[in-house]
Amino acid sequence: MEFLTEYGLFLAKAITIVIAVGVVVGLILNSGQAAKKSAKGHIEVTKLNDRFDEMKDFLKSCVLDEHRLKEEAKSEKKRLKKENTEKKKAAKAAKGQKVNVQSGEAVSAETDEKRIFVISFYGDIKASATAHMKEEITAILTVAKPQDEVVVKLESGGGMVHSYGFASSQLARITAAKIPLTVCVDKVAASGGYMMACVADKIIAAPFAVLGSIGVVAQIPNFHRLLKKNDVDIEMITAGEYKRTLTMLGENTEHGREKFLEDIEDTHELFKEFVSSQREQVDIVKVATGEVWFGQRALEVSLVDELQTSDDYLWQQAANSDIYEIEYVLKKNFSQKLGFAAQEATDNLLVRWWGRLNNSRFF
Repeated sequence: MEFLTEYGLFLAKAITIVIAVGVVVGLILNSGQAAKKSAKGHIEVTKLNDRFDEMKDFLKSCVLDEHRLKEEAKSEKKRLKKENTEKKKAAKAAKGQKVNVQSGEAVSAETDEKRIFVISFYGDIKASATAHMKEEITAILTVAKPQDEVVVKLESGGGMVHSYGFASSQLARITAAKIPLTVCVDKVAASGGYMMACVADKIIAAPFAVLGSIGVVAQIPNFHRLLKKNDVDIEMITAGEYKRTLTMLGENTEHGREKFLEDIEDTHELFKEFVSSQREQVDIVKVATGEVWFGQRALEVSLVDELQTSDDYLWQQAANSDIYEIEYVLKKNFSQKLGFAAQEATDNLLVRWWGRLNNSRFF
């Protein structure tokens, strides 16, 4: 009797804990969803040329004496005046000479000035940043011209196949609009990250950035023998021969394993075909082994086009182009920030296990 009493108390405590955890998880999920529905985003634009100039002016004020500083200011003023005069002359000379083929209207020299639009993508396993990136790309496409350029600062070690496939499709919108696309990789663009990068007209990587890993992986733990040892049966009812191939709890069969491997191989073939279609110069047989390549080695096998950091590339381009950093920002109050953080933490905790339960494949 005493045993039954203790067991009853233990069971009651266990049930209470499970219910409490369930309630907390439910509140977190509801809070996150409510935050997503109510938060509204907007585009923020920062002109990087101005930021570079501010940094230069501040550093000069620190290292130059007052006399030298005045001389520098006069010299800069003369340079800008001369530059503006030359631009006006060029615009006047070109007026009426350049014609838009479609409209027949004259195009001024100012129209031909190059602009660079910069966006950043930091990828997690679900490529969550795609939600913001697609808004940024849409905004850019409303104003960008073929003489402009889009630079994507990309960092991702890959993740779920369908998520990174969608992210790659978003970048393809830029090239489809005939706007030059450059992807800069400072640290890593592997697997799904490289799937995104290869869409670009030009890939620039830091000397020790990690690229490649053109392969597919899926893994799933199986507890069948443990459950069988403890006389626990798992019943799974499916309709469709391949609705479930491998499972975590049931007994896996050779037939199921063969089908699962077939799906993995097919996904890998699609991945290789996609990379080959975007970068014809790549020997896909050599690079599609799942290996990773550091910047210099990646250049040797044509996975990248140049070795340079994104900062250096943009700083050099600033001499001849106006550079605008584009960011889609969600305006959130404190409760919404808390909801987003909770939702993200819960998603990251559950996504791998849910992916395994559904035989998800990862780049």
